[in-house]
Amino acid sequence: MERKHFLKNMFIGAASAPVILAACKKTSTTGSSSSSGSGSGSGTCTVSPTETAGPFPTITPSSLVRTDIRDDRTGVALTVKINILNTNASCAALQGAIVDIWHCDKDGYYSEYGGTSMQSVNYTAVHFLRGRQTTDANGLVQFTSIFPGWYSGRATHIHVHVYKANGTSLLITQIAFPEGSGSAVATVNAATTYGYTKGMTGYTYNANDNIFSDDTAGKQLASITGSVSAGYVLTNNIYVAG
Repeated sequence: MERKHFLKNMFIGAASAPVILAACKKTSTTGSSSSSGSGSGSGTCTVSPTETAGPFPTITPSSLVRTDIRDDRTGVALTVKINILNTNASCAALQGAIVDIWHCDKDGYYSEYGGTSMQSVNYTAVHFLRGRQTTDANGLVQFTSIFPGWYSGRATHIHVHVYKANGTSLLITQIAFPEGSGSAVATVNAATTYGYTKGMTGYTYNANDNIFSDDTAGKQLASITGSVSAGYVLTNNIYVAG
């Protein structure tokens, strides 16, 4: 089964998969093929949308405490900055929170999975583009990565799982990328010299993405600055009830 069919099937057959449906059906990010600009999400002090961790969550995240998550993956440089804010404290910075991130490589593949109909290339023995950090006094974690590619049925995205310092899960969510003709998504996917060969043909925009299409508040939409040659910096605020 291809990933796009997997995602589609999660939204049908509620009687057979109520838990998956509940995890996936929520809020997300706006965007279309003609939109542009960037944002760091709504300033409203409410918890960020909850999303599914699947189908490729990190198997043993506690073993991947690191800031540089690239391993052998190549592509346009991306610095990921995530601020964790506590809605139980008027959205003050949450120090000591554990933050896991994971995303696909420039070709749309995930580490730790593969060799199946969901992902033909077998990357079960490697752990690229996955990492864990603990927030500092400003609620910030930072990772060195590459700009994610995309695959059928999904817009460009990064997965995030936030825990309390004691390991209790606070939120699983995803980060969306601004789109449009002048956006980093469009520019990077035209950067064939960096190995991004798909372009935007067949790309699923945020407005049509099953995860992001209902995020009318734009809480999941990141702010992105930079260039292909210098690299990009992504900033996103994630709100949790800490």
